[in-house]
Amino acid sequence: MPEIPNIAHWIRPNRLFNEGRLYAEAVLGIANGRVQIVTDDIQVIPGSQIYDFDGIISPGFFDLQVNGGGGVLFNEAPIKEAIWEIAKAHKKLGTTGIFPTVITDKLSVLRHAVDAVIEAVGQNGVLGIHIEGPHISLERRGTHKAEFIRPIDEDTFQLVEKLRAADVPTMLTLAPDVVSPEDIKRLVEMGTVVSIGHSQASAGVVRLALEAGASCFTHLFNAMPPVEGREPGVVGAAINSYAFTGIICDGIHVADEMVAMAIRARPVSDRMYLISDAMPTVGGPTAFNLYGTKVSLVNNRLINSEGSLAGAHTTQSKSVKRLVDYIGIPIEDALKMAITTPGKVMGLQLDSLQDLSVKDIICLTNGLEYSGTLADLLQLSENE
Repeated sequence: MPEIPNIAHWIRPNRLFNEGRLYAEAVLGIANGRVQIVTDDIQVIPGSQIYDFDGIISPGFFDLQVNGGGGVLFNEAPIKEAIWEIAKAHKKLGTTGIFPTVITDKLSVLRHAVDAVIEAVGQNGVLGIHIEGPHISLERRGTHKAEFIRPIDEDTFQLVEKLRAADVPTMLTLAPDVVSPEDIKRLVEMGTVVSIGHSQASAGVVRLALEAGASCFTHLFNAMPPVEGREPGVVGAAINSYAFTGIICDGIHVADEMVAMAIRARPVSDRMYLISDAMPTVGGPTAFNLYGTKVSLVNNRLINSEGSLAGAHTTQSKSVKRLVDYIGIPIEDALKMAITTPGKVMGLQLDSLQDLSVKDIICLTNGLEYSGTLADLLQLSENE
């Protein structure tokens, strides 16, 4: 290893996650608040200079579907300051990068949300936007308000064009039973990641959407018809495809056995990723308003006035731990599902420690509990 001058801290964790792999023997060299080197050659480092951490060090989690946090709901407050409050709430829980998610709503809300993300992106962990709806199936709307569901039109294309002109990574969830392959292709050609969700489509219709360029599925199993022997539907088409597929792993939205089955049934590995679908109760109060009605946290479930699930009360950190503890997924694979793979969905590399700020690096216990950032750990070590 070449000599690296002016390293302020050498950190040796029990395990280290970097670029999609979990290492048992590696150290980090920190200077100027950033990782300068990651190496497994510890022989050249004086032992007295190494700080041992009894846990796992990793880049922060990334969440492609965050509706709210810290008592703030993006739909209800589509301004940049609200986005930053949401991001701040999730960063306290280990998620350092988010896509604020605006769900089906009035066109004016969507316009404000787009403008807000253009102002907020690239700051405080805001990496793009997820527009979930309004071009979805009425039969599979979930908590989305029926009166705001509408066919795709030039308003949507103009909003996407505005986002892409500002170089904002953009995901759009739609239902291929209400949006044509031609319109999907147009969105993809604009640089949008089209994700299939809230859909009643047959497997055949889904395949046409994939051929048109859709490359992802939104919260597998939820807001989709159940699989049948003669009609695999959206779920069957997703599992059998090579597309990326998001899933909520909170033990409520999808049974742990079904999460396990979906992961193990895919034709290729590393196509499943975790989303939280988090709402304002994450890092916030136990109730909030959506579309003017109250949503309450009851037995860890968010229930709206219609009795439907309305988003989730979970985090990427909790989801990773559940994948390992309840489903038996190896730690390396679970971390990839919360960092590496969602990054790949959007063409972003978010799993490399090299040059990463210590504020965006997380520390986990050996039991996968979030314990703070590397910046917190370094401050603690200096005070010892």
